[in-house]
Amino acid sequence: MVQILHLDSSPRAERSHSRAFSLEFVTAWQSTHPEDGVTYRDLGRYPVPHVDEPWVAAAFTPPEARSPDLAAAIALSDQLVDEFMAADRYVFGVPMYNFVVPSTFKAYVDQIVRLNRTFNMDASGYIPLVPPGKKMMVITTRGASYSLGSPAAAYDLQEPFIRNIFNFIGVTDITFIHVENIDMGDEAREQAFASAHVTIQSAVASW
Repeated sequence: MVQILHLDSSPRAERSHSRAFSLEFVTAWQSTHPEDGVTYRDLGRYPVPHVDEPWVAAAFTPPEARSPDLAAAIALSDQLVDEFMAADRYVFGVPMYNFVVPSTFKAYVDQIVRLNRTFNMDASGYIPLVPPGKKMMVITTRGASYSLGSPAAAYDLQEPFIRNIFNFIGVTDITFIHVENIDMGDEAREQAFASAHVTIQSAVASW
């Protein structure tokens, strides 16, 4: 049985396109893999807190030396890391905001990318601690086109950030489905949606 961690990061509810497409992927997956488990976390409606000073102090204090206050400051982060490490596969719905990810998603990343938990370091450099073999599917939604070869490709800070930060901790098998041009008129949006439906079904079959 495969355990999937499904995350949404849009603050919008029914009007969110990234939510709709990430749900479409997970629903299609479950229809053919009903034995697999899914853990869902809604970062848009229920955001995790940003890192603060007590969090930093706790993260760099050995667990056995933490005061009750420091233990409380890092408790949610520990839960999120445990949840991330327990999953075999990941499905993330991530809209593009100002060429990068929403702050809700960045706050989540800051909670789980932790020294001695998801990465380590020695004299030779950084060491990823996420076990190999995990897969990630990232479904993004974008107002215009930022894919390689498009005039605005240089503005895409979203895919490089996601790919680099999760590669850093050990998740290297990452697939992106970019649903683009959704703010470029009705025809462009409908074409993007139709293409996304086909791509999702194909990705489910081969993931």
